[in-house]
Amino acid sequence: MRAWMRRGLLACALWPVSLVFRALSAGRAGLYRAGILKSERLPVPVVVAGNVFVGGTGKTPLTIWLAESLRAAGFTPGVISRGHGSEAVFVREVTRFSDVGKVGDEPLLIAQRTGCPVFVGRKRVDAGRALLAAHPEVDVIISDDGLQHYPLARDVEIVLFDSRGAGNGWLLPAGPLREPARRRRDFTVVNAPHIPAKLERQVGGAPYRMQLGGSVAIRLNGIERAPLSALANRRLLAAAGIGNPGRFFAMLREAGLAFEELPLPDHYDFIANPFAQANADVILITEKDAVKCRQLEHLNNDPRLWVVPVSAQIDAALAKQIVEKCRGRPTA
Repeated sequence: MRAWMRRGLLACALWPVSLVFRALSAGRAGLYRAGILKSERLPVPVVVAGNVFVGGTGKTPLTIWLAESLRAAGFTPGVISRGHGSEAVFVREVTRFSDVGKVGDEPLLIAQRTGCPVFVGRKRVDAGRALLAAHPEVDVIISDDGLQHYPLARDVEIVLFDSRGAGNGWLLPAGPLREPARRRRDFTVVNAPHIPAKLERQVGGAPYRMQLGGSVAIRLNGIERAPLSALANRRLLAAAGIGNPGRFFAMLREAGLAFEELPLPDHYDFIANPFAQANADVILITEKDAVKCRQLEHLNNDPRLWVVPVSAQIDAALAKQIVEKCRGRPTA
């Protein structure tokens, strides 16, 4: 990943290959735009929240924010997802009590946090149709990721970046991008404490800023909660199996905590206990990791594990514009 943040020797050596990747990506998108390859339109508006930067940029908090904002505006949202890391080959509904191995950690977290109908499937059109058949009250669908899943027609596209911006600005394998940073979209959101001028130049236009915050910790079994400030004098370990663990650690430091860091691979399954030898009174984990830890006996009963829920804060003007676009598209 470090090589993708600058145009060094390795990135330059791979640049010709990235041009081939860019041509293939642009050609595929062009075939869909021209109607040669067909996109299917669902009978309700579809909002896609995704990224062009490989890895995690904060799509799950954004999806939860979208669901809450659309519900507050009078919609009944549903969510579809690929279900990364799940065993699902065919479409499957996600409930609050689903097996995380069968549906994926992010869809399970979204179902638990929002209470929305959530379906996972490799083909998002099929997932969307199954969701609407099972929940005819749903009048807008949010696609968690799927920006490059062109078989699904969409009414609103949101591209999410984080503080890494567009890296060196090149496409894979010379850089971190699946598509150009300035690909068409309706809105750009940047998950960062502030938006540097360079990042604005990279992504084009004036993006909306998403800020993630959390102020409490909840014991994994849910029976106790405490302000983060109340944990300041304990021996703390912070662990995160997300795309960018540094974001979680930075948030905790901003809350005034000092701790040992334990970054884990994204979607880490916790089958091997990473905390077995940890010398800590309290272990702070993300909500995404918590949905897996609760389903494992050797972790569910560990009294040291506390979850730090985070919520996205975004300018209300973005929600208003998304609502207007959804209302402007007649439903079948």
